[in-house]
Amino acid sequence: MKKTTVIMLAMTLLLTITTISNGNEKLDVMLDWFPNIDHLPLYVAQEKGFFQEENLDVEILSPSETSDSLKLAAYGKVDIAVAYEPQIIAAASRGLPLAAGARLIKHPLSTLLFLENSGIQDPSDLEGKVIGYTVPGMMDILVEAFAKVNGINDLKLVNVGFSIVQSLTSGKVDAIMGPYKNYETVALAMEGYSPAYFPIEEYGIPDYDELVFITSSKNFENRKRSLGDFAGAIEKAVEYIRTDPEGSVDLFLKIIPESSHELERKAFRKTIDLYAENGNLDHSEWQIFADFAKSSGIIDEPVNVTDIIRNWNEPDGK
Repeated sequence: MKKTTVIMLAMTLLLTITTISNGNEKLDVMLDWFPNIDHLPLYVAQEKGFFQEENLDVEILSPSETSDSLKLAAYGKVDIAVAYEPQIIAAASRGLPLAAGARLIKHPLSTLLFLENSGIQDPSDLEGKVIGYTVPGMMDILVEAFAKVNGINDLKLVNVGFSIVQSLTSGKVDAIMGPYKNYETVALAMEGYSPAYFPIEEYGIPDYDELVFITSSKNFENRKRSLGDFAGAIEKAVEYIRTDPEGSVDLFLKIIPESSHELERKAFRKTIDLYAENGNLDHSEWQIFADFAKSSGIIDEPVNVTDIIRNWNEPDGK
């Protein structure tokens, strides 16, 4: 036997032994946004050992752009991504191979945000206004759907990305679709502004899961067990947060010390009841939103949600 072959076999054996002794499978998770209190269950699961109990080694990543995470997951560049139900429905309509498997936030946080002194009191007041949006390919088409169901015919759309508070307070835009009712409202108030908003689920947009864990269809088929273990660890983390809320926030602030402690604590009080204690996705509720998306022009091709929902915590993924 050649020397090089012996070395290669030895290296392979060493790698196998190391993997078995370690016993942990690596998963990387791409967030939808910079780390914030909405992602608290992820950090609790990581720091309290819930991932390790499931033999998982989880790395949490932040995107460079707000639309990156879904695309990276769909094409297998990351194992798991945090995305939004409307974004997932739109991507499925375009044929992206996704497997949505567990929810993190169970109701819409997204609003159409404006300042109280802007003169906007009713959706009709948005006629002719400049409307910003946060996530390309999702919030821009959601604001168009909002306009359609509320009879607004003239809007100018501007991508503001992460620059929500600055864009609104500087007068660059009159309102923004996509800011969170638990987050940007708090940030504006802390800077001395009076925020106001339209909760979109009260103005013609069906209720939906705000934050959802997704993977590619191929990755789901290859890693069903690990994804199920991941979803189970997140549910344990949510349960832990409910039993020790202040300690959980302290843990997050220790991990992300650069965050605004006052902002995150105030945002947490508006968020704790929205963490999903049961991660399973509801087929009927998702189909209602998918049908609305088709009828309102958010998507061009109809979506049968049974093609994309793969509840990771269920043995058959259904």
